[in-house]
Amino acid sequence: MNELSLDELITYCKDQLDRFFTHYLKANKCPAPLLQQAMYYAVNNGGKRIRPLLVYATGMTLGATLENLAIAATAIELIHSYSLIHDDLPAMDNADLRRGKPSCHKAYNESLAILAGDALQPLAFQIIASHPATLTDQQRLAMIKVLSEACGMQGMVAGQVLDMENIQSYESLKKMYSLKTGDLIYASIKLGLLASPPQDARTDSLLASFARNIGLGFQIQDDLLDYESHTDILGKPQGIDLTNNKMTFPSILGITQARKKVEMLFTEAEQQLNSLETGSKILSELTEYIIQRKK
Repeated sequence: MNELSLDELITYCKDQLDRFFTHYLKANKCPAPLLQQAMYYAVNNGGKRIRPLLVYATGMTLGATLENLAIAATAIELIHSYSLIHDDLPAMDNADLRRGKPSCHKAYNESLAILAGDALQPLAFQIIASHPATLTDQQRLAMIKVLSEACGMQGMVAGQVLDMENIQSYESLKKMYSLKTGDLIYASIKLGLLASPPQDARTDSLLASFARNIGLGFQIQDDLLDYESHTDILGKPQGIDLTNNKMTFPSILGITQARKKVEMLFTEAEQQLNSLETGSKILSELTEYIIQRKK
């Protein structure tokens, strides 16, 4: 089963996430049914599932079981979904669309959307801590540590705060992106590694560098798409960064140089993968898939 092609992995990942989301957000009863509905609405958003795919591709490269990877993949997607709910709120990006559908606060209401995001976050840690699998207690604790650091005041939330400030320099923008987007992508890679048999320090270091490169490259891609794509393709309001007067890589470097920066980052990421002794076919294919994305 670990010899999946990328297309097979994309389908498998989606099916497993659907299975987990149905179990936790539909089959299990909630004292507040509308909250449960809003949570399911937010995770069932038609996204590309890049972060859980990175968990799977990393773990498959390193010999992890798909059962163990499913837990980490679900957890990272729950955290990502919660962050998108809050990111779209009127007090943040004030975006009415997400994946071509009304944002959670538009489909329900603002207070329920906030609470749905609040509830998705602990569910991620609940699943890591208690969902049946062959993960050891030590692995589960390490996963909780990595994910909590990546999404809290040392990572994603700090990046979101910086994103709301008046960033004026290239270095400040790079720091904000590394926190807001890069840390969760790094956590995706790290969770896949933690679900795997023990690896040497060199493998850990190469994957960390790979994660940092694609994390920054991914966010600059988002900047470019916001400039160049269309709302009906993006599934969210095009030009929202300009509307919100946000500094972006294209606004600092220009579109041509921003594109070159993305190419450089992904080239470096590929070089790091090529240095892995375990082989990295599925990770390389996934990296190419990310490079080619249009939304």
